[in-house]
Amino acid sequence: MDLNFLIVIFLIGFIGSFISGMVGIGGSIIKYPMLLYIPPLFGLAAFSAHEVSGISAVQVFFATIGGVWAYRKGGYLNKTLIIYMGASILIGSLIGSYGSQFMSEGGINVTYGILALIAAVMMFVPKKGIDDIPLDQVTFNKWLAAAFAFIVGVGAGIVGAAGAFLLVPIMLVILKIPTRMTIATSLAITFISSIGSTVGKVVTGQVDYVPALIMVVASLIASPLGANAGKKVNTKILQYILAVLILGTAIKIWLDIL
Repeated sequence: MDLNFLIVIFLIGFIGSFISGMVGIGGSIIKYPMLLYIPPLFGLAAFSAHEVSGISAVQVFFATIGGVWAYRKGGYLNKTLIIYMGASILIGSLIGSYGSQFMSEGGINVTYGILALIAAVMMFVPKKGIDDIPLDQVTFNKWLAAAFAFIVGVGAGIVGAAGAFLLVPIMLVILKIPTRMTIATSLAITFISSIGSTVGKVVTGQVDYVPALIMVVASLIASPLGANAGKKVNTKILQYILAVLILGTAIKIWLDIL
């Protein structure tokens, strides 16, 4: 484990966490493929899908703390949404992350590819008028939100993600939550989800602790910076950035699977 390895892992964590803080996701949608494909490009040892999912789970836990802290003021955090979706996604992620030890490498990648493809399609669905709703007048179906969160949690737990890349389009398209509230609230829900994913990965021995620690340090620095930058960017631009990221990741994963 040389200096080049440490630098590459830190940069993956920093870049991924900055972007994830800006668009309201934990970052696995970005860092999962980066960890799989970038180290070998520099002549470094490749991580297995199990190792990548374990590192991602731990990193997301800390990245979302930084993002939520940056959004704590301004009325962006919807506490009711956090409680209903957070509780459901925590249960789902515990089930998914524990069960992932019984899956093959290919099975984990296929699960990730399916989740990314669904999220990509949803991000391109028109979202008219949602940002015209005052933050203190936002309403949603609580039990529908909880049901979707549980399903997302199971799939996200399998791949070591916290599911925000799926939560965000669900909140925007189905629950009709304004963009900035979606970004802030999804980070809080993702933090809760990442508890289940992290516990499951640690208990089943799927975490490589040195790369995970490097990613955590990078996340704590970059995620708040990204969140603060996201507050200043037009909401439509934020939606397009996330849509392109998710679509690109889905295409890359499926090209490798097929």
